[in-house]
Amino acid sequence: MDPHRLVLIRSGTTRLRHRVGSGYLVAPRLVLTSGHILRNGESGDYWGQIQVRVGHPGRSETVRTGAELVWTHPQGLDVALLLIHDEIDVPGSVRWGHPVDTAPLRYEGLGFPLASAEGGRDVEHLRGVLPPLSSGARGLYVLDQEPAPDLRDDGRKAWGGASGTAVFCEDHLVGVVIRDDRSYGNRRLRALPAHHFVRDDRFEALLRRYADGPPRLTEIGAAPPKARPAAERSPAEQETERLLWSVLGGRINYAAHTRALVRLLGYTVPDSHEPTMPDLAALVAAHPRALPSLSGTLTTALTGEDERTRLTDVLTRARAGGLCLLLSLEECEHLLELLRGICKDQPTLVPRAAREALRYAWLPDPLNRTHLCADDLEHVIEHLESVSDSERVPDYTPPVPALLRLVEYVAAALGREAGSELRSWSDRVAARTSIHPAALAERRTDAGHWAARQQSPFSSVVVEVSRARTEPRESYYCRVLLARADGTHAPFHEAESVARTPEEVARRVRDAVEVVSDELGPTDAPHATVLVTRDSLHLPIDEWNPGAPNMFVPDQPIGAEFCITLSCPEMSDLVRSREREHRRRWESGHAAPLVVDDERVTPPRLRRLLQTTHRDVTRVVLHGSLEQRDALLELCLALGVPVVLWDRRADCPADAAGLRHLDPTGPLADLPERVRVFRGTAFDEPETFPARPALVWEEPDRRPRPESLSLQDPSEGVHAS
Repeated sequence: MDPHRLVLIRSGTTRLRHRVGSGYLVAPRLVLTSGHILRNGESGDYWGQIQVRVGHPGRSETVRTGAELVWTHPQGLDVALLLIHDEIDVPGSVRWGHPVDTAPLRYEGLGFPLASAEGGRDVEHLRGVLPPLSSGARGLYVLDQEPAPDLRDDGRKAWGGASGTAVFCEDHLVGVVIRDDRSYGNRRLRALPAHHFVRDDRFEALLRRYADGPPRLTEIGAAPPKARPAAERSPAEQETERLLWSVLGGRINYAAHTRALVRLLGYTVPDSHEPTMPDLAALVAAHPRALPSLSGTLTTALTGEDERTRLTDVLTRARAGGLCLLLSLEECEHLLELLRGICKDQPTLVPRAAREALRYAWLPDPLNRTHLCADDLEHVIEHLESVSDSERVPDYTPPVPALLRLVEYVAAALGREAGSELRSWSDRVAARTSIHPAALAERRTDAGHWAARQQSPFSSVVVEVSRARTEPRESYYCRVLLARADGTHAPFHEAESVARTPEEVARRVRDAVEVVSDELGPTDAPHATVLVTRDSLHLPIDEWNPGAPNMFVPDQPIGAEFCITLSCPEMSDLVRSREREHRRRWESGHAAPLVVDDERVTPPRLRRLLQTTHRDVTRVVLHGSLEQRDALLELCLALGVPVVLWDRRADCPADAAGLRHLDPTGPLADLPERVRVFRGTAFDEPETFPARPALVWEEPDRRPRPESLSLQDPSEGVHAS
């Protein structure tokens, strides 16, 4: 990889929208890049004007020149060649490579992602691991990043501009970055392999004309990691070597097991290969599935009970220390094969089983959706391998991993015959890791009981929001529940409990609403209830904007996208009679509202009204000043009024006209929907519709128990159940 060959590409014109991308000079006048950065995103046509800057601005002088598109792939692959107007004198030539075998390779590249832009586009040194087995059916390389940017608050892609980056392994150009993978939180990019396009006739012809000749692919394989000198070994390598010695020390056949492991991990070594114990420790430290794979071959060789116990202890301590994952390479590949078929035939099954089997675990984002994509399976499996089941097990035996618990629930949902292969897989993993048969049988029984029950579909979303008062910027903690019509609910887990901006909270609420929408009928509208404390009833949560859901649909606040109402469960803790009065009012069916639009209505007077002539009233519409409204609002809630409507912007009774367009005293049943429509109109025409309606809407049978929600940060050592 030569920094002097780095290219910054700007396509389009200064008067129109333009795109920024990366490229690499593969000949004195040819730039290799991704095709989509040269297109007009609206029309799909290629831009007629392209400007490039060649060279690394921190390493040498750069050259600015124009370019024209001279080649795109005939089958529409996302790759292109540009011919620049000026020839650039660069030494040497590009070597092309094709990764083979299965062992992960180190990779690197230079590009211009948006995350590194500070006034202009800065160079980012991309680096990480290319695991060939993760390429998938589309044949794209996976690039697991070491330094990776966070998701941006403005909705723009942090990796935007990195497309077109040339990918190098062992100093050979092996592919071109074409997109990021949001499922992995910006930790993963996808690249088009060079062997997919370098043999194209037109591509070869251009390199014959402008370079030294047609590209020649060299097969590249990763070399087994070698042990470093003792003084340079990391603490993890030293601990791994100590653990391995406790199992293998003094055994004359450990070299044979190591050779078998090296080949299993995708390396090619001769039969004469004689690894040392430090070499084996380096291999295990480099591959999280190496130690489980090694234990699979050792299980049959270690016949003594003490030896098996020692191996189990090594595996347990290695997993606890982050030195390895749960599954061997073979076990992981077999599970991926089984689950891919399930995701294809029943894409909702695994997330549904996970929400029940792992209801107290922090689930990865793909399991928080209704449908699980097969491309997300590896991420899901790796996450669950590190989570342990908190259910009891027989003394001195390992806990049941969350992954096995989930597999048992999926198998139970499939039925006895269809789930038999998954159960056999669980049996083998449990036997290798010395999980007690009785513990696995207990989880299998639980899964059977769950599969026999018919769960009602999700019908609404419940969100608890509280201020993060110690944070320097406006931010909040939030918890999300998916509620069912029968009163039960399931947590919609996030990756971690941290303070989030209003925009981030809004995105999580929208994601949860999408899950519920997938289960609702086509005529039902999703509804979100936000639980707040008394001092947060005036938060403009409905105005929080999650950003555009995709590149085609414009953004809007969550309160305009779906019905969003408030609830204050704190009031029930403070007022003993509130729950009783709340239910009585709701069941009375008294539809006529009480409208408070007179500044002479004080709290004592409103109390008399709500306890005499309006004792059964279900709805109160509050007008007036903010100071007056606060006291009256809390009084309404304390006396059990289920529905309270007010305008956050109102400052006097005359402002009552602002709510006239949503018909605040009209039919009660569709009031939340009328408020949603009004919020959308106000977003489009804020000067014409200045009112900002807030609505408390508390149906007795659909309010979750307040104690079921807690905003405390989770303690270390998260369990699955």
